Amino acid sequence: MCCAFLMLVTLGPRIFGGFWWIFQPARWQTAFSSFAGGNLWWIWPVLGIIFLPWTTIMYVIVAPGGIVSWDWLWLGLMLLADITSYSGGVGRKRIPGYEGY
Repeated sequence: MCCAFLMLVTLGPRIFGGFWWIFQPARWQTAFSSFAGGNLWWIWPVLGIIFLPWTTIMYVIVAPGGIVSWDWLWLGLMLLADITSYSGGVGRKRIPGYEGY
């Protein structure tokens, strides 16, 4: 059960982002067209889905209207979520009595 939950948390936002990109490509192109002109706009969303999926999804939500005041808070929270997903369980071996199953 633990492995199924881990797979859902790890692959869930990546699969969601991929499907969202397939079904609404214009929204993704609008969000990322300012990063690279021409035909190379798609590199940033691919890297985002691979390395920072929560931040990328939130960026696609807030970027088309322009990033203003509270949007930075949401992007920061999603960046924190991505960072904590990579650093999960770092201190477990230092917890007395923890049997890492």
